[in-house]
Amino acid sequence: MTAKVDSKEVGLIAGLNLFNFFLGTRDLHYGLWQDDLEVCIQNLPAAQQRYSDFLISHIPAGVKRILDVGCGAGGLASELLARGFEVEGVSPSPLLSEAAQQQAGEGFKIHQGRFEDVRFDQEQKFDLVMFSESFQYITLASVFENAMQRLKPGGYILICDFFKTDAPGRSVIGGGHPLKKFMAALEKSGLEVLADEDITRETAPNLDIVDQMGRELLHPTFKLIGYAFDSNHPWLAKLLRWKYQKKIKKINRKYLSGERNGENFALHKVYRLLLLRKPEQ
Repeated sequence: MTAKVDSKEVGLIAGLNLFNFFLGTRDLHYGLWQDDLEVCIQNLPAAQQRYSDFLISHIPAGVKRILDVGCGAGGLASELLARGFEVEGVSPSPLLSEAAQQQAGEGFKIHQGRFEDVRFDQEQKFDLVMFSESFQYITLASVFENAMQRLKPGGYILICDFFKTDAPGRSVIGGGHPLKKFMAALEKSGLEVLADEDITRETAPNLDIVDQMGRELLHPTFKLIGYAFDSNHPWLAKLLRWKYQKKIKKINRKYLSGERNGENFALHKVYRLLLLRKPEQ
C-alpha cells in the first residue's frame, strides 16, 4: 500500500519554490528581525541570513562534526558546509530530503527517517547535535537521551525553536512543546546550560508577514476562485462548501482571520536559543 503524502510537506515545498522564485531564498526557517530591518516580505532573505548567522555564531570553538536534525531544505547545512564544518542531516520527509540534497550537494549525507527511529553506527559520534526549528517535532520524553547517544563526551546540543507559553485562550498558531515540560525534561537530562537567549521579539514579526500574505494574497485569490466557481458550477460549489465546511472554517480562522500575527505569536509562544553541553563522563 502506497503511503499517503503529507499535505504539510507538500505545502512546505510549494512555499520553498514560491520564495525561491520571487525572493531568491531557499530557506524555510524564520527570519531574525532587528530594529534596522524593515519588516516586509522583500527583506525576508536578509532576515533569514541574520538568523543563520546568529545560530552559527553560537557553535563553540573546536566543533567539527555536526548532525543537523530536521535539516529542512538544506539551507543551513549548505551554510555550515561552506564554512568548513562536516555536516550530516536527518530528515523524515522524502520531498524535503530531495530539496536538501539538491541544495547542499551529493556529498551531504542525509539519514532518512524520524530522529527517534534512525539508527547510527555506535562509533559514529558528533561534536554537536543541532535542532533548528525541528525540536518541536521530536518526542520530548526521549530527545535528550537520543541526542546524547550521538555525541562525544563534552559534546553540545544547540536548540533554536519556539515553545508554548501558559497564556490563556486558544491560539491559531500551532507547534512547540510546552515550555514548562521542556524545562522539566532539561533539568532531568543532566545537561549543562551554557546559553539561553530569548529571541521572541526578533522572530515574532515573521507572523506579521504571514498575516499580510493572508490578507493581501490568499484572501483575494480564494475570493476570486470562489467567484469563478460559483458562476460556472453553482450546484457543485454549494455541495463542496457543505461537504468541506469544517475544513473551510478551520482554514479561514487559521489563515484569514487576522489572528495569525506577531502579537499573538509573542503571547502564546516564546522563541529560545539554548546551547547545552553533555558531561565529559
